[in-house]
Amino acid sequence: MKFTDLEKIRVEKIERMRQAGIEPYPTRSEVTHTTAEAIRLFTEGEQAGRTDPVQVTVGGRLRSIRLMGKVYFAHIEDGWGRLQLFFRINDLGEEAMEQFREFFDLGDFIQAGGEMFRTRSGEITLHVRHYKMLAKAITPLPAAKDEVVDGEVVRHAALTDPETRYRQRYADLAVNPEVREVFRTRARVVKALRDYLDNLGFLEVETPILQPIYGGAAARPFVTYHNQLKQNLYLRISFELYLKRLLVGMLDRVYEIGRDFRNEGVSYKHNPEFTQLEFYMAYADYLKIMEITENMIAHVAETVLGKRVISFNGHEIDLTPPWRRLELRQGILEVTGIDIDAHPTADSLAEAMRAHGMQPKPGYSRGKLIDSLLGDFLEPTLIQPTFLYNYPRDISPLAKSMPGNPQITERFEGYVGGMELCNAFTELNDPLDQEQRFLEMGRDYNPEDEERHPMDEDYLRAMSYGMPPQGGFGMGIDRLTMLLTDRHTIREVILFPHLRESGE
Repeated sequence: MKFTDLEKIRVEKIERMRQAGIEPYPTRSEVTHTTAEAIRLFTEGEQAGRTDPVQVTVGGRLRSIRLMGKVYFAHIEDGWGRLQLFFRINDLGEEAMEQFREFFDLGDFIQAGGEMFRTRSGEITLHVRHYKMLAKAITPLPAAKDEVVDGEVVRHAALTDPETRYRQRYADLAVNPEVREVFRTRARVVKALRDYLDNLGFLEVETPILQPIYGGAAARPFVTYHNQLKQNLYLRISFELYLKRLLVGMLDRVYEIGRDFRNEGVSYKHNPEFTQLEFYMAYADYLKIMEITENMIAHVAETVLGKRVISFNGHEIDLTPPWRRLELRQGILEVTGIDIDAHPTADSLAEAMRAHGMQPKPGYSRGKLIDSLLGDFLEPTLIQPTFLYNYPRDISPLAKSMPGNPQITERFEGYVGGMELCNAFTELNDPLDQEQRFLEMGRDYNPEDEERHPMDEDYLRAMSYGMPPQGGFGMGIDRLTMLLTDRHTIREVILFPHLRESGE
């Protein structure tokens, strides 16, 4: 390791500590309470009128040190909060006080034990009777300073550069409590989703991440190689085809929360690996799934945040059901003036787009052109929760067609805050129709196209045993967390987002 001059000073302190018989990285700690538990115990005792001392041993990072002659004040911070420490030479002795002054720095993990009290200024504090080093920090954390402005605590943190924050998430978490709260919220979101689906009788399952044939979405996969089996395998781009196999096996309601991997571009709402929720429900259609979706998201918001009206990107958004329903054709017509049903071919639709001053990409299929109209013009307008429904078959290879209209499928996407949140179908369960869809996908896309969907013979075999009618649903956990924490890039809600190599 290469050290800066300041780091070299701390490395030298480690050597001097060991020479003095002090271990800078002891094997054991004796922590009995978190800072929050210690404060709560003391507060409860005050309220109850108890006078017996509250004895605790806490641990955490040193965040401030004030040396005041024979008295020291410090603050430590753990994952639950911050607590003031009070050191006095009369209690600890001159040697212990001198060792604290000489060896302990901001950022070190320490342990301190004693009794709780309240200072004359009213701050709940630990009167330290014993302390020790738990882990010496060699590299100083980026400085953070708090000040009170108009009664509110304002934090001035040196670690604000997004690139550095994402690359050194450990430092970001250590100095920015609000970042820690984002990921606690994310964990509560996942738990609330699980609880909701479990209460509806769904079974949580796990399906393969390494797959011999990728499918279930339009995306380019990551490819790896199995040395023993001598075969290429793909990191999954979706759980869909495996989860739907389980309905053939009479597991009527299944869901999975896990990682998907897509070898495609990155953006404020895309990361190469992301966390997905998918569920499939026998004997349901997309209308039933709409109802479940709006109730599930409202339940998660209320459980996690205690409210259904949230703020996102400057907008106040009401997640209370029922959500707005809007046919895709009507939505595109309203924002662009183009009726996609009047243009049954790619050439006709591209010409209509040019007539409206747009520049469609050459060689795009009709489905891709419709998708571009949706993404470029309609999606940004969908701020309040909206279900867009009834999608062209061109862009829905796994969805069941509407009765009497084979070119339109029973599919919806949920939009909130101007971004897509979820996707759902009345699932195709006719193996002959599914085989034809696979063949059509193979003809419509060349072998290098990232949206080419390979034929999956085993999935067709599963369908041929009989697959019940069903509704299916997929949603990115990352985007839902963005929405509920008012974060505007996916990198803010993924602990370790993928980044280019440093310096590129």
